Amino acid sequence: MRRVAVVGLGLVGGSVARLLHEQGVEVTGYDATAATRAAARAAGLRVADDVADVCAGEPDVLVLAVPLRAMRTVATEVARHVRGGTVVTDVGSVKGAVRDAVTSAGLGARYVGAHPMAGTEHSGFEASDAAMLDGARWAVTVDGTTTREAFLRVLGLVTGPLGGTVHVLTDDVHDEATALISHVPHVLATELLGVVADAPVRDVALGLAAGSFRDATRVGRTDPRRTEAMVTDNAAWVASALRVVVRDLEQLVRALETNAPVGEFFDRPEPVRAPAPAPGTGERRRVELDDAGAWRSALAAAGARGAVVVGVEDGAVEVA
Repeated sequence: MRRVAVVGLGLVGGSVARLLHEQGVEVTGYDATAATRAAARAAGLRVADDVADVCAGEPDVLVLAVPLRAMRTVATEVARHVRGGTVVTDVGSVKGAVRDAVTSAGLGARYVGAHPMAGTEHSGFEASDAAMLDGARWAVTVDGTTTREAFLRVLGLVTGPLGGTVHVLTDDVHDEATALISHVPHVLATELLGVVADAPVRDVALGLAAGSFRDATRVGRTDPRRTEAMVTDNAAWVASALRVVVRDLEQLVRALETNAPVGEFFDRPEPVRAPAPAPGTGERRRVELDDAGAWRSALAAAGARGAVVVGVEDGAVEVA
């Protein structure tokens, strides 16, 4: 990987740019905010003045790391200037909506979706940190139009200088899974903070709050507009999961109000209470990517079962 561009230098984009710079990759960043561009330059990064300048360098991979609400506008601007063999990827937490945006902009043939499962409740370049992505689990998404060459290039970036492991998934599987383990938790954390904010004993409750409240509400303390965009762009899967949450909580309320047994509610999570095995620790096998395209469905099916890509070599991937 010789040259990478990162458009959007917030928490995730800034962390990607910092890590690539540390790894010796020639990285160029850009952000729409002048103060962010100045901060990135002060941190030692090469920063372009506009999207046209970013694209003129014909990076091997261009990473879209802008907020979801800005993705369509930025993708359209990139499409006006991108040239050569540049592959476009992203770090958005919703994949279906991003694919729609880049496809509408005319970037579909260049695009491979990506999403690092890493972050904090903070935002902005000042909060970015190369260490945040250390050993991160990534999703890389494919559809019937994903080319072998673009896919391998993004995998090489993620498993190479970015040091991650990859679940290859379809957009729908990614969006359903992240609704369960990211988006719904953001909603519930926000609701818990909202319940406390409206309570007449709010001040004493906050004074007594300790680890359980802190841990349960951490992600609710992030930029509410960022959370709102994430949830609304994945509305169908989030709504479906929240209906299950509402059903279960209503059943618990009825049981508490009638002094009925509640053990089933607290025992139900038993199959997943133990920590999951670390990804990439299973037996490794080499998977050749055939020209016919069957590799897309094969890798996506393996990814949905929990298999991860741990490396790329000579046009093949190593799966564990």
